[in-house]
Amino acid sequence: MFHLRQDGRLSNVELAKRVGLTPPPCLRRLKRLEDEGVITGYRAVVDPEAEGRGLDVLVDIEVYSTDKDSILSLEEALASYDEVVECRRMFGRPEYVLRVAVEDHAAYEAFVINKLTGLPGILRVESNLTMKKVKGDI
Repeated sequence: MFHLRQDGRLSNVELAKRVGLTPPPCLRRLKRLEDEGVITGYRAVVDPEAEGRGLDVLVDIEVYSTDKDSILSLEEALASYDEVVECRRMFGRPEYVLRVAVEDHAAYEAFVINKLTGLPGILRVESNLTMKKVKGDI
C-alpha cells in the first residue's frame, strides 16, 4: 500500500514490479483490498494556492452545549461549510479541531464572523495559522 499512497496512478504492471509479484496476482490483491474497504478510493492532490485556498488554519473549538441534539446540529453545520476541509471531534478540550482552507486573512475573518461565531453552543474559537507545512498528505 505504501507505493499506492505515494502514487495512486501506478499501473498494475509497475506496482507488481515494485512489490515483487507478477501482474495477475497483484491485480487480484488490489481488487481484494478495494472490495474489503482497505482501499477506500483514489484522488488527486491539488495545490491549495491554485484552488484559491492558500491560507490553512487549524481551529480549536470549545462548546458549552454538549447534549446530543446540539452536538449533532453543530457537526452538521461544520460539515456543510466548504471552507472546513477537515473536522475532528476530540476527547477532552478542545472538543473540535477544524482545518480550514481559505484564500487569505480577509476570507478567514469573514468565515469566522459570518459562520462560526453564529453557531449555537460555541464557547470559544482559537485560530492557529500555519507558518509552514512540514509534512502531510494533503
